[in-house]
Amino acid sequence: MDFSSAVASQLNTGAILPEGLVLITLMVVLVGDIVLGRSSSRWLPYAAIAGLFGSMVALAFQWDAATSLAFLESFNADNLSIVFRGIIALSAAVTITMSIRYVEQSGTSLAEFIAILLTATLGGMFLSGSNELVMIFISLEMLSISSYLLTGYTKRDSRSNEAALKYLLIGAASSAIFLYGVSLLYGLSGGKTHLDEIAAALGTGGEASLGLAIALVFAIAGIAFKISAVPFHQWTPDVYEGSPTPVVAFLSVGSKAAGFALALRLLVTVFDSVSSEWHFIFAALAIFSMVLGNAVALAQTSMKRMLAYSSIGQAGFVMIGAIAGSDAGYSSMVFYLLVYLFMNLGAFACVILFTLRTGSDQISDYAGLYQKDPLVTLVLSICLLSLGGIPPLVGFFGKIYLFWAGWQAGLYGLVLLGLVTSVVSIYYYIRVVKMMVVKEPQEMSEAVKNYPEIRWNVSGMRPLQVGIIFSLITTCLGGILSNPLFNLANDAIVKTPILQSSIAPVVEEVTELPADDIVLMN
Repeated sequence: MDFSSAVASQLNTGAILPEGLVLITLMVVLVGDIVLGRSSSRWLPYAAIAGLFGSMVALAFQWDAATSLAFLESFNADNLSIVFRGIIALSAAVTITMSIRYVEQSGTSLAEFIAILLTATLGGMFLSGSNELVMIFISLEMLSISSYLLTGYTKRDSRSNEAALKYLLIGAASSAIFLYGVSLLYGLSGGKTHLDEIAAALGTGGEASLGLAIALVFAIAGIAFKISAVPFHQWTPDVYEGSPTPVVAFLSVGSKAAGFALALRLLVTVFDSVSSEWHFIFAALAIFSMVLGNAVALAQTSMKRMLAYSSIGQAGFVMIGAIAGSDAGYSSMVFYLLVYLFMNLGAFACVILFTLRTGSDQISDYAGLYQKDPLVTLVLSICLLSLGGIPPLVGFFGKIYLFWAGWQAGLYGLVLLGLVTSVVSIYYYIRVVKMMVVKEPQEMSEAVKNYPEIRWNVSGMRPLQVGIIFSLITTCLGGILSNPLFNLANDAIVKTPILQSSIAPVVEEVTELPADDIVLMN
């Protein structure tokens, strides 16, 4: 093998072909905006969506690739990263369909918005496959800084500016804490930066337990910020309420998925020797998130703040799968994030359309909406009921898989708490549905009384309509097609070596029971 072949095999640039397509799309958007100006807004969103779908096609062709490591093992394009990168790319594509009319009506540049969104997508996709500390931090900051810019994108809105400032200050503090934890890992491992090398070095040194515990706490603090887990959730309600609604939609799905991808890869690989400790911390975060998120959502009067606290509670549900630490747990976690994309983005698409028509975000202003807009009422009702876990919608099957995996792992208390808080969540979801459907015509809100006629032929409305109908179909049919989707998630987990190595010791302990114990069990 000559030198060039050796370098090519070490780099394996084909592993980042999906990210390369997103990067090319980003350059096309930037250059097109510079050359053609505002007139480019007619075709740039569709070019961006095409590039993201091309990236997803490239991800599909990478499934079960013989060689997944790339760039001197800094990036891992295994099946686990493919699923998470696909979720992030799909969430960005659906977000663009929702944002065209919203951004145009706000009077800001659509091309710049899409460029920043694509940059955040790139950061999330690289974060999902990062296998080295420096790459993890760079990808995390790429996602975070782009999110700050998106949050404050509507410069003329004081609420957006306030949300961006809060997000920036709290995000900078969490990044500093996470970086300190990562630097401790670097020092404890003797200067290693690759995750598997750090895990091997930490496994041989028992004297580093205190430093490893501090690194674990700091790393989990940084991850908990990205997934909006209590008590690192303080930014979520204010940012959700003040940010442009399409930005909130992306943060609630794409950014959260990237955070869970980082959690799985970092905690399972590096902190395998202290797995019981991080499982305990995650259990505490899950309990606080499920209780506080669903309890506080009951008192909200703003739709976006209610969905913010709802997303905090949903993060608690997803963490049950990570705590289970089994094939079923990890698979249910990936499956739930996949279906959460459709029902949550569908809900936000309806909120965007209602805001465009009325300029209001108050739940009380949805009273009697069925009389004026049956489509938004239907889609929003279906998506909210799915988030609550009402059968036969896809959210019901997502929660069933999560709770069943937790029950099999012996997490009886967490599962029972999850069931109780799910029932609580149904109350505030149904309250919105009741507001839209049950109210009599004389009880109709002023916003709905003045509800203008929807004209789908206006610029940017057709993509929004497609996004709403797509979310409706997938939320309804996802329950029927849940088995193929779960098989996809399970296949990604079973064929990911880092997850199987963490599950294997448990299997060995069970199989090595003494013969007398086996007789008693029988």
